[in-house]
Amino acid sequence: MRKTVPFKIVLLFTIFIMLLTGCKARDQKSADQNVESADKQQEETSLDTASQEKVQKNVFAMDTYMTVSAYGENAEKAVDAAIDEINRLDVLLSTGKDTSQVACINQNGSAVLNDDTQTLLQKSLELYESTGHRFDITIYPIMCVWGFPTQEYRVPEQDEIAKTLELVGSDKLSYDEATKTLTLRDGMAIDFGGIAKGYTSSRLMEIFREYNVSSAMVSLGGNVQVLGTKTDGSDWRVAVQNPDGTDDYLGILAIKDKAVITSGGYERYFEKDGKTYHHIMDNETGKPADSDLISVTIISKDGMLADGLSTALFVMGKEDALNYWREHSEEFDAILVTKDGEITVTQGIADSFSSERNYDIAER
Repeated sequence: MRKTVPFKIVLLFTIFIMLLTGCKARDQKSADQNVESADKQQEETSLDTASQEKVQKNVFAMDTYMTVSAYGENAEKAVDAAIDEINRLDVLLSTGKDTSQVACINQNGSAVLNDDTQTLLQKSLELYESTGHRFDITIYPIMCVWGFPTQEYRVPEQDEIAKTLELVGSDKLSYDEATKTLTLRDGMAIDFGGIAKGYTSSRLMEIFREYNVSSAMVSLGGNVQVLGTKTDGSDWRVAVQNPDGTDDYLGILAIKDKAVITSGGYERYFEKDGKTYHHIMDNETGKPADSDLISVTIISKDGMLADGLSTALFVMGKEDALNYWREHSEEFDAILVTKDGEITVTQGIADSFSSERNYDIAER
């Protein structure tokens, strides 16, 4: 099925929350400012200002700007608790902080996991198997030889890539469930970065519920997750926006109680001798993934699942990504954009997605 509207297709995009149409994002910080402005305008026109009471705070963690917003009587306490949780998980999961549990695992080759890292590991291993190994937390050594963690970018020689690939593969990990001990082979290293923000956003939803908050939104560097509906009972509106800072956006999703997470090669990259190298690595080649997709957006109730799948499906390519969706369509939906500008929206969100662009609807 194809929906056709004459409009120029713009390829690259990212995600930001839009409570009213017409707001744009130039970077995460300015996107948050536009959200705040839109909220303020909405609240000023509301007849029931008490029900629209909102608390919004920003924090820089996990190498990105984050915004946490909540409404209601306990919003202040809930947002403060959410910020504390973000900072706690940042310290726990960072590969760049020597005291983090992930850094200790990589340095020592073994560690007893806490509840957070145990949950992350189990989900990562599930995704590793279900995606045909396209999601892999052991890709970190490959990221390092390309210089992405330190931003000291370089193009490694093929023999270096081949040697490093010997250290990659989640099936090489050893995990003792009885003692909760994870053991790595010599030279291996892990990184939960492909799933950590999704885990964090889902944890924040749990915190909001603990404080009896029924309407909230978090934007973790563009990873968006919402709780309930807006305070007027309407769905949250999430715009899929171009990263160049223009007013153009791919379309708008109307959602509640879901995460919307995008992966694309435009997010982190460097150029060398006229060629662009992005950060999403193919664990088979040890090089930036070279599928026919330029961006993948995943919509799911599970933020951790959405985060991991946005990376895995990007590596798979369109055909395999759609086949995977058909096998797991009860768990998530997707928006896929190919290098030649084709846009595909899966059937489960066809009624909640609106756009002025041409796009196909993938059926189950």
